[in-house]
Amino acid sequence: MKKLLFFLMLFFLTNFSFSQEKISGSMSSINQNLSMKKTNEYWKSKLSPEAFRILREKGTEYPHTGEYNLHFEKGTYRCKGCDEELFISDSKFESNCGWPSFDSSIEGKIRYEKDTSLGMIRTEIICNSCDGHLGHVFNDGPTSTGLRYCVNSVALDFDSNVE
Repeated sequence: MKKLLFFLMLFFLTNFSFSQEKISGSMSSINQNLSMKKTNEYWKSKLSPEAFRILREKGTEYPHTGEYNLHFEKGTYRCKGCDEELFISDSKFESNCGWPSFDSSIEGKIRYEKDTSLGMIRTEIICNSCDGHLGHVFNDGPTSTGLRYCVNSVALDFDSNVE
C-alpha cells in the first residue's frame, strides 16, 4: 500500500510540474499576444480614421487610390498598427488589381482566417502581432508561389532600408 501511495504521489507531482510548465509557457505566449490587444479608444487615438476603419473594422480602401499600389522602391512594408515587418519589396509585383500585391509574406507575421463576408469565400490576412486586418490572399498569383496577397495601402507603412 505504501508503494502504491508513493507512486501515486510521484505521478501527481510529476504531472503537476509538467502542467505548470505548460501553463507558464502558454501564459507567456498569451501575455506576448495580449501586449497588442488594445481597446478601440487606443486604436482611434493611434490611427487615422481611415486606417482605423481598415485595420480594426475590416474595411477596404478604394482600388487604385492607395499610396503603395504602384510603389516599387526597395525596402520593407510594415503594419501601420504595430510596425511589425510583413512584406519585403522583392515579393511585390504589379497585379493591376488596384491594391499592392505580394507573392509571399515574411514567415510567421500573418494569420489567415476564412472570410465569408459579402457573399464570397475568401482568405483574410491579419497581422499576427496586433490583429489588424490587412486584406486578402488569393491563389491566382503569377509567380511561382501562385499567391497574390492583396493588401490595403492604408494598413501599411514603408521602410526604405536600402544601404
